[in-house]
Parts: sequence; structure tokens; C-alpha cells
Amino acid sequence: AATAAKGEAETSAAAPRYPPVLPSLTAMSKAAAARRRQEARARVRDAPSAAEKIRMLSSVQRLKYVVSPLTFSLNADRPYQHFTKTAFAQRLPERLAAPASSPPPLDRAGALARDALLQEFAFVRRQRGPLYRERRHVVEAFVVNLVSRLTALLAGSNSALREACIDVKPDVGFYWWRGERKVPRGHRSGKIEPIRFQIEDKPINQIRMQQQLPEFIPIDSDLSIDGEVPSYTNDPCHLPLFRRQYENKIFTGAKINDPYRYGHTQFHVTADKLNPKKLAEKGIADQVEVRLRAHAIASLFAWTGAQAMYQGFWADEDLTRPFVSQAVITDGIHFSFFCYQLNTLALDTHTDGGNARRNVCWGTPSMRLYDAVEGSQVHGFNDEVVTMLVRLLLNQP
Repeated sequence: AATAAKGEAETSAAAPRYPPVLPSLTAMSKAAAARRRQEARARVRDAPSAAEKIRMLSSVQRLKYVVSPLTFSLNADRPYQHFTKTAFAQRLPERLAAPASSPPPLDRAGALARDALLQEFAFVRRQRGPLYRERRHVVEAFVVNLVSRLTALLAGSNSALREACIDVKPDVGFYWWRGERKVPRGHRSGKIEPIRFQIEDKPINQIRMQQQLPEFIPIDSDLSIDGEVPSYTNDPCHLPLFRRQYENKIFTGAKINDPYRYGHTQFHVTADKLNPKKLAEKGIADQVEVRLRAHAIASLFAWTGAQAMYQGFWADEDLTRPFVSQAVITDGIHFSFFCYQLNTLALDTHTDGGNARRNVCWGTPSMRLYDAVEGSQVHGFNDEVVTMLVRLLLNQP
């Protein structure tokens, strides 16, 4: 009896007699702000669906930096790597660089690419495009034609292409936080708030599938943990990036319940102002590859990030598996090939501290497809570009 009484006394002593003392939800202190933040994040974690999580995370509309993939800023690749926490490797992943076990139909693919070139640049007379977009007007039609021909040809070798969905000029968006700033003026002056970013993208084509592409490297590999991510300590407005206030958008190009929820490959066309010849005349020829890298990092981060959030992942509930996508960027003559693996979405100040993961982007220098089109002849056609296109399209789950 004495032992039982002693146990009951210890239990009653250990049990709290009063509720815990918590900071006020309405006070102006740091402790109160921390409690409000913790409870807001807990509500997102407890949301019943991914759509509800996205709605809660994007509901507060404040000024945000709009990151354009088609950027004209000098040396934009390093800030873009910092904003997205992306390490860049100047090569393709080993799985894509290795020759295929069964030889793909490269001869037929090359013939289809020549036919698409001749159709747009020799046989068809289209209306003149908008001012400063005349060449882009033709190149977009060439890319759409080339993608439809190659996917139809390779569908027999890749069952994922046979069952895939191809979007034409879809809207892609992604909204996230990275870093903190002190509000300089206004009624919220002096408050610490996250730096908000928004990517708005519009690829010419994108291929979506019902199954996910396999990872290029393990999520805990050396490149995923120790890859170099440049530090950018300046204000993003110095890049320059501009702040706007409008609806936050997280969108893969399809609604969240669409069964084709995983990305395969995007196809982008660069702006006429990024023509290598024009940049060389200005003495900034080195910016050609820099801007292509920035374009690929921004576009693929937005696309894969939106795919991951459609699956219910976000900063506090980080990825348990990587998400993979590919991209082809061209001006109709030069082609660049990129692969992206999203390893983490924990990018804000409160989740990035103990997070060693990096996102990884692989890319090739731009390769020239042909030298000239004269009459019904394509001069200087480069079969290596078609080989790289086929390798990317043959990547399958």
C-alpha cells in the first residue's frame, strides 16, 4: 500500500497541474512571432490534401521578386543558383552520356529533323511575326513540328512516350521563399519577413507522363550534398529583379488531379536578343552560355518544384525521393541540353539551416545543328545534336 501511494504521489507530481505558459498570439515580441509562425506551419502540415497545402502556402500575397528564365542580366547564372540552391555540372548525367543498349533509329531521326527544317525555312511562307520576334515566330513552329515527329518515331522504343501527354505553350509557375529581409518602410517597417520569389515560365512544348523518371544520382550522393552553390549576398533588385504583387502561382501546366503528373522534357526557344552574333558584337559573347544556364535552372526548378508540391512536399515536409526533369533550349540553330534533379524544397531560413541537400543541374554547351539552308539542301547538318535529342527522349521510367 505504501508503494502504491508513493507511485500515485510521483505520478501526480509529474503530471502538469496547469497548462503551459505560451507567448501571446497578438503581442509584438519575437516569441509571439515565433509562435504564430509555428502554428501557421502546423496548420499547413495538418492540411488534408496537397491542393489545400498549396492554397495555404500561397494565400498571403505580398511583394515578391519575379524571376524570369529569359533574362538579359549579366552573369545571372550564379544568383539563380543561389535562389534555387542548385549545383551545376558541365556535363550530362552518366546514365544519359553512356551509349544505349539497343541502337536508336538515328538515321530516321536525322531525316525527320532535316524535313522539319526544310518545311519551316524553305517550303512554308508564314506571315511575318511580331516586331523583334520574327525569327522566334518561325523557330517555335519548327520546334513544335520537330517534337511531334520525334516523339511519334521514338514511341515504339519508349512506351512512356506512347502514353505521354504533350502540352503546347503551357503556363508554368512556382512560388517560394529564400532568405530574409527587413521591411524598410511603410506600416510594417522594421519587421523581418522572408524574401519571396515567383517564376513565370512558358515553354514551347513539354512532355508529361504518368510515371516518374528515375533519379540520375542518389539523393545523398556527393554532388547532392557537397555540390558548389554560389552565395549571392546582394539584394536581388541589383541583378536586377523587380518586385510585383499579384496572385502567387504554383502550377505544372496541368491541374493537380491530372493523371499525367510527372515531367519528362521541356522545349524552350530563346529570345532574339540572345542571338550569339548580337552578343558577340556587344563584346559579351561569354554571356551566351551563362544565360542558357540561368534559363535552364529557373525553368526546370519551377517545373520540378511544382511537381513535388503537387505530391504534398514543401519546405517543412521535404522530399523523400528526388524529382527529375529534362530541357532542350534552342534558337533554331544552336541546341543546349539540360537535366535537373530536385533534391530539396527546404530553402527558407527556418528549414535551410540544417539541410545539406542541394538541387543539381547538368548541362552541355550549345551545339550547332546546321550551317545553312539553301533551296532544298541543309548544309553542315550535325548528327550529334539529333543523337542527344534522341537520348533525352528515350529516357524512361
